[in-house]
Amino acid sequence: MADFDVLIRGGTVVDGTGAPGRIADVGIVGDRVVAVELDLPGTATRIIDATGKLVTPGFVDIHTHLDAQIAWDPKASSSCYHGVTSVVMGNCGVTFAPCKPEDREYLAELMESVEDIPREAILSGLPWDWVTYGEYLESVGRMRKGPNVGGMVGHCALRQYAMGARSMEKDEPTADDMTVMTGLLAEALRAGALGFSTSRTYLHKVPDGRPVPGTFAEPEELYAFADVLGRHGAGVFESASRLGEGERDSVDTPKTRAEVAWMGEVSRRSGRPVSFGLTQHDSRPDLYRRIIAMAKEENESGAVVRPQTTARSVGILFSLDTRTPFDRAPSWRELRGLINGKKLMALRDAATRARLIEEADFHKPSLDLNQVFVLNQPGGARYDLDPEHSLAAVAHRRGISAAAAYIELLLETDGEVVCSWPFLNQQLDAVEEMLDDPLVTLGLADAGAHVGQILDASQPTFFLTYWVRERQRWSIEEAVRRLTSDTADLFGIVDRGRLQPGSFADVNVIDWDGLQLPAPTYAYDFPHGAGRYVQGAQGYDFTLVNGQVFMDHGEHTGVFAGALLKNGAAT
Repeated sequence: MADFDVLIRGGTVVDGTGAPGRIADVGIVGDRVVAVELDLPGTATRIIDATGKLVTPGFVDIHTHLDAQIAWDPKASSSCYHGVTSVVMGNCGVTFAPCKPEDREYLAELMESVEDIPREAILSGLPWDWVTYGEYLESVGRMRKGPNVGGMVGHCALRQYAMGARSMEKDEPTADDMTVMTGLLAEALRAGALGFSTSRTYLHKVPDGRPVPGTFAEPEELYAFADVLGRHGAGVFESASRLGEGERDSVDTPKTRAEVAWMGEVSRRSGRPVSFGLTQHDSRPDLYRRIIAMAKEENESGAVVRPQTTARSVGILFSLDTRTPFDRAPSWRELRGLINGKKLMALRDAATRARLIEEADFHKPSLDLNQVFVLNQPGGARYDLDPEHSLAAVAHRRGISAAAAYIELLLETDGEVVCSWPFLNQQLDAVEEMLDDPLVTLGLADAGAHVGQILDASQPTFFLTYWVRERQRWSIEEAVRRLTSDTADLFGIVDRGRLQPGSFADVNVIDWDGLQLPAPTYAYDFPHGAGRYVQGAQGYDFTLVNGQVFMDHGEHTGVFAGALLKNGAAT
């Protein structure tokens, strides 16, 4: 009998702790790492030669909206292409449980409105064989899963279950309402929920335009949920917070100050960490600094408040499959309405091109085309916001209009060119500053959300290729720590995020020099033929989940070894 099921030989092990990388073998038996040593003796059922490669823990993505997608796309693309082996769902207060049967359509419509996941795909793609959150976790546990999957229970679902139509009102819940909601949260934590999430931002709305349930919840309601987390000694409190909204000044921000203050009090009362999204916006370019300072003040008073941000700008994507920068013009809207194969045919017609260019010049785009960047560049997708990559710059170099340049790009790439208009984290210097602060964690990849508009699930690959390899801003060891143990520890995900004896065998074997990020493409592979952006990667030779090879050079092996992630206090 072999000594190991899998033996990864001769790679540079970067173990997720931040310790210096070292040449070593990784021995795996079953779903666990049993040895990390140089020249391990013994035989193995499968040997992976990692000579010249990095060997790291699998990456832990703490901010996804894969709640629905995991049911019909169990490998969890695009996350699976980027070394991600564990994902946390249920962010931003929006979940599918607890759920009474009569509320299924409402929660599906809510998810569509907030996270741009098609309603019909949700309703037809999920089994809906649950009422409580614990039953939902049992259902997820029965599903095939490529990565490990855990989730938080959302405030919206709790309110809807307890209050029905009143959940949308600004009225405070009654004592009976709170008893129901806190009881449901307690049940969820006992069943294994990784925490509680809420949405406070005015950006999140139900289909009729009203803010989602819980947007206006008073601190006392939130403290009641914190007390439940505290009594169970488990779970993260996650918030899509109202930061800077309704405040023009980036210095005098009493509403933002109050928002961070209640998060600090939640953490102190519960003894649990609070995580919230943090981004930079050009309208208030310095506000992120103030928010980080506020969080540090709360932490100096006994709280654990951790902002999380992205590794790059967050941008709306433009392509021939979805929307273009010129859709204000009637002819471009007509083009958008064609079946995809006929769009390119139309662009190859000289008369059609002339009309498109003329109308685009007349109906000027509402966007500044200096801020619309062409992602398709030699060597892969570029998100560095280089002015030379803007659509306006391309047009200037070619001596033609922006619309004409865009059409040329489409024809040159057989319609595959993708552009991005950044609307958050618009200054990479600010992103760098946020990521450099030890308080800030790497998150907000939003995998599974905004599938026809935004695609940030490739964040780990961008972080490694741009910030670490190209810019050398952080060491490989520190970068891997940020992608693994830092996020796993924040969410209490036990025995993952490190390559050590006894840890679960979630492992990446990475060709560091070959790591590359191609541009997104568009696929029609959701239920009912709904479309979405997908983005792969090159350079991940192997990704193992619980000791089994899940991805092999970017291709799924057919293995579904992912486990259900539960909090450490689950019964």
